[in-house]
Amino acid sequence: MDTKAAPAMTPEGSESALLDGELDRMTAERLAARYDEVRRRTTSICAPLETEDYVVQSMPDASPAKWHLAHTSWFFETFVLKPASAEEIGSEKYSYLFNSYYNAIGERTPRGERGLLSRPTVAEVYHYREAIDKRMKTLLERADPALLERLGASIVLGLNHEQQHQELILTDLKSMFARNPLRPVYRESRGIGGAEAYPVHWLRYEEGLRRIGSEGTGFAFDNELPRHSVFVQSFQLADRLVTNQEFYAFINDGGYDQPRYWLSDGWAARNSHGWTAPLYWERDQSDARRWRIMTLAGLRELEPNEPVCHVSYYEADAFARWAEARLPSEAEWEVAAEGVEVQGNFLENEQFHPQPLAAANAEGRLGQLFGDVWEWTRSPYSPYPGYRPAPGALGEYNGKFMCNQLVLRGGSCVTPRSHIRSTYRNFFPPDARWQFSGIRLANDV
Repeated sequence: MDTKAAPAMTPEGSESALLDGELDRMTAERLAARYDEVRRRTTSICAPLETEDYVVQSMPDASPAKWHLAHTSWFFETFVLKPASAEEIGSEKYSYLFNSYYNAIGERTPRGERGLLSRPTVAEVYHYREAIDKRMKTLLERADPALLERLGASIVLGLNHEQQHQELILTDLKSMFARNPLRPVYRESRGIGGAEAYPVHWLRYEEGLRRIGSEGTGFAFDNELPRHSVFVQSFQLADRLVTNQEFYAFINDGGYDQPRYWLSDGWAARNSHGWTAPLYWERDQSDARRWRIMTLAGLRELEPNEPVCHVSYYEADAFARWAEARLPSEAEWEVAAEGVEVQGNFLENEQFHPQPLAAANAEGRLGQLFGDVWEWTRSPYSPYPGYRPAPGALGEYNGKFMCNQLVLRGGSCVTPRSHIRSTYRNFFPPDARWQFSGIRLANDV
């Protein structure tokens, strides 16, 4: 099989609205169309790859593209097709090879050893995906209301799960290409646009009892539930993201060398890892005053007006202290996001890199709230009041990670637009940098 043959990405806005709608309006036809769209986008993301690119694992937190392709297929086999028919489609060992973290399903390949799986081959994994797609198509063609009621929610969860892996494929490929001395290009840049960054404007939000979390009228992960009340003190939020130029000022002022800006754990991480700049930044060998950055379009000169990205929570927090500000809480972020349209630089734009603001924001409006970079908050990833994980293995999807992680909001340049919403809670350990994570400042009133 030609592993590079894949359909082009669907143009922005052409996707069906199934994942934005209610499950009670779900039909087998709409679900089948959405399934086809999501699965095609995943293979289109892999279309520029050579066979050798599919199997490399750059670090324990990343996974080979081949593993992502197989794991997302295993998810549908395990949580949809087997409950529907009890029929095994892949090899009996696929559950061990491609289970991610579901202890209730059984043992699995250690995460850091996924790059050792030279077999099954890339072609065999694509055949496995095709077999799963064929069975899913048959299942949905024959689906009656009873089956949709029993398995529809698992299918929709599987589609959202696959969209998460679309983002991970791109972040993991960037990590892999960045470690290659040849600095391969995933896809040529479409150019950089945008105006020079304007001074930050602070938008004020008054204190009060507010409601956050999903209302339950559309799809949401269980960690977005239940909707509940929080009291928020008056606060201010920057109307745009922190730029590379602003972060460079922090570096130039010795920000990485002054422990007073850093949390104790952050200072230990900075020293342990030898951090002196965001991930993928490097000094130009011909001029130490100039910086270059690795992108999915290859290595290029740092653009000062782009949002800074690939910073850890520790770096974001240190920058905020240096700037005499702080990071927002996730409740503050969601309060500010209420009623803001979800628009921005997403995966569908195919830039695969944060972009400068096109122009100054209108007065009183937040810019870059969605897309470009995931925004660190100062909130620990913990359950909402009354949270209950789903029963069975799917209950392991989110709940068991509610420890030692921080919440990020807003999506990034490699997040599918139809996947994000104002209540979405992403989470990573505070030292994680390989995701497109950036900074929006907040302040007390």
